[in-house]
Amino acid sequence: MNIKTARRWFLWHKWTSLVCTVFLLMLCLTGLPLIFHDELDGLLEKQVVAEIPEGARKLSLDSLAVLAGKQYPAEKIRYIFWDEKDKNKIIFDLAAKPDAPPEGSRYAMLNMYTGAVLDKPTTDGVMDIILKIHINMFLGIGGKLFLGLMGILFVIAIISGVVLYGRIMKKYDFGMVRKYKSNRLKWLDTHNLIGIVTLTWASVVGLTGVINTLSDVVLALWQQGQLKEMVAPYAHQQPLTGNLSSLDRAMTVAQKAAPHMEPRIVTYPGTLFSSKHHYAVFMRGNTSLTSRLLMPALVDAKTGALTDARRMPWYVNTLFLSEPLHFGDYGGMPLKVIWALFDLGTIIVLITGLYLWFARRKASKLQWSRFTEKTVYENEA
Repeated sequence: MNIKTARRWFLWHKWTSLVCTVFLLMLCLTGLPLIFHDELDGLLEKQVVAEIPEGARKLSLDSLAVLAGKQYPAEKIRYIFWDEKDKNKIIFDLAAKPDAPPEGSRYAMLNMYTGAVLDKPTTDGVMDIILKIHINMFLGIGGKLFLGLMGILFVIAIISGVVLYGRIMKKYDFGMVRKYKSNRLKWLDTHNLIGIVTLTWASVVGLTGVINTLSDVVLALWQQGQLKEMVAPYAHQQPLTGNLSSLDRAMTVAQKAAPHMEPRIVTYPGTLFSSKHHYAVFMRGNTSLTSRLLMPALVDAKTGALTDARRMPWYVNTLFLSEPLHFGDYGGMPLKVIWALFDLGTIIVLITGLYLWFARRKASKLQWSRFTEKTVYENEA
């Protein structure tokens, strides 16, 4: 690599790093507690156990929906989902309109065996606030896409850093840290060494983070693609009025369509994930991998008949798989600890990168000052 090419790579690394570093620091700092969100939720939030009386049987979904609706009489149910950690709990999302924004949701958590209201969860807890900062900085889709751009710059910075490090290692031993040289050289070697150690992790987390920021785009593509195709026969029909068909019937029909899967979410007609005429029952697999993938089964909300059930397209499945990989929450506590250590290492890389930039600027200013003083002295002489 000649000097001109090396300088070009250096400039790519310098400016992509500078632009994204502050935002990457924010993402790493907020991402650290999110790695342990399950454990922290258990400490910070009230934990309610769904007690099961002896000999009790699960209540029907229809009766549970009636009980949930009584908690917020002015709202209507639009989503139903099951608690990830306690299968005896069921959560209802209610809002004034089916297409209301997420901020308009109210929640009711019920015991599936007794119908007792266990809690009315909110989305303003400490971990919820940290998650919103991490996802979009409270700036909606604009903030999300901006952080995606920062992720792309981060990946470019990683690639250019690897190219530069390879050039340096031709002259020195791999992993060397010049402890007895200047502070700037010592921190440069530390920056390079930790950067190489965290290379694979940072690349994976950076790329999956970029994918996650495209969730709204992926949703729109799915809505205008597969979902539109699935509900095409209903395109010119009037929206449903009056009472809807049985939820239990919809669940039975969906489980027959996907016998080796279990329900994850039920969405009502008129929501973002359904049509104005269907319940959408999203089924998931029962293994650690397939549990991350969903298959929608559309059930006519008037007749209770199954109208379509399809596997999600590849770009939606890519999004589903990128989220657990991004947060490292699919392999238990050992993987979470590894993810946290790499996160801390990346924080050190970002901080040392900022230090090196300021130190270089300071050295350049000092050199320029000395050159100016020397020039003035020679002219006066």
